Formats: sequence, structure tokens, C-alpha cells
Amino acid sequence: MANMSFENHIVKQFDGELEEVRTRLMEMGGKVEKQLTNAIRSVVEIDSALAEQVIEQEKSVDEMELDIDEACILIIARRQPAATDLRLIMMVSKAVNDLERIGDEAKKIASHAIILAEQEGPAKGYTEVRHLGTGVVGILSNALDAFARFDVDAAMRTLNEDQQVDLDYQSALRELVTYMMEDPRSIGRVINILWVIRSLERVGDHAKNLCEQIVFVVKGKDIRHQSHIAQD
Repeated sequence: MANMSFENHIVKQFDGELEEVRTRLMEMGGKVEKQLTNAIRSVVEIDSALAEQVIEQEKSVDEMELDIDEACILIIARRQPAATDLRLIMMVSKAVNDLERIGDEAKKIASHAIILAEQEGPAKGYTEVRHLGTGVVGILSNALDAFARFDVDAAMRTLNEDQQVDLDYQSALRELVTYMMEDPRSIGRVINILWVIRSLERVGDHAKNLCEQIVFVVKGKDIRHQSHIAQD
């Protein structure tokens, strides 16, 4: 499947306005990706200071969401886009929402990192967090890259990669529940780890949404709630 680029069309129709919005969206994506990476590190490295930084960064992510949303509204008002142009603006608006939600999950992870740093007990679950976190950050990075290039093939590959994240999440869930049953003294600590991996699983879902939106804007097909197979 050939990649599809809208750059020439965007410049003609919108005088560069939408290109600027795309650039700002990618900046937001980079910020959120870093926020998520640091949140995971704050858990596995038991780094409360880093967790506090992640929590503080959420304010700037929220501000970026509002700014980009406002820019999208202005473009619609000024340009009255239709067809592919309108789908692209809708995609940007939805992508911004998903990125903000990922930032929220990163903040939750960081909050649990602070709690975990204050709790005593064996460091059970950190291997699962590291493994699942690596997979989720990879999916988010691939989704953002696919968005930057309007690459439907890459988006579909990333959608399929999320299935492995779901399997890893279920595996980690079983391991941690079993551990709590074997050692009830660990329940309080492991519950916080469970909340962390739950947030990671949700991040994977939001990254998946980004990929579905790429298919929508390029192909005009809504593939939500469908099996993710190669698109014609």
C-alpha cells in the first residue's frame, strides 16, 4: 500500500495553518511519549523525584490540548473544509484527545510510583512493568511516526502489535494476582503495581486509536470495532 501525503494539498487550501497544527500535535506527541517513558522509569527505578516531574508536566500537556483544539476550531471557521480536509481536522482533534489521555495515564503511573517508593516489601512486579512499558512506548512511538507520514501500512502493523500488549497485560495480571494469593502481606504493594499495568494497557488502547484515525483520514474508512487486518 503506497503511503499518502497531504502536504501539497494542505498548503494550497489552508495557507499552512493545518501544517502548523500538525507540527504542534507532533510536539505534543513527543512530550507525552517522554512523559510516559519517565513515568515508567520512576516506577522501576523507585525515583520519586522523577515521578514528581512527570506529574508537573501534565499541566503543559493540558495547555497544548486546549491550544490545538482552538486552532482546529479556527481552521473550520475560516476554511469551511470538506471531505478529506475535514477528516484530517477531525483526526487531529481526536488525536489530541488521545494524547491528553495518555498524559493522564502517565500521571497516574507517576502517582503510584511515589506510593510504591514509600512502601516496604519485595520489589515484585517491576519486571512486568518494565516489559509491558517497553511494548507500550514502542507502540506509541510507532503510531506517532505513522501519523507523521500518513502511513497506513505502518498504522495497521502497529494496530496488530497492540494484540501482543494485551496478551502481556493478561499474563502480568495473572502473575501478580497469583503472587498476592501466595503472600497476602504483599497485597497493598502489588495493588499499586496492578494499577500501573492497567494504565499501561490503556495507553496501548489510545495509541491504537491514533492508528485507526490514520486509516480514517487516508482511506475514509472507519475501522473501529473491526478485526485489524490489512486494508485494501
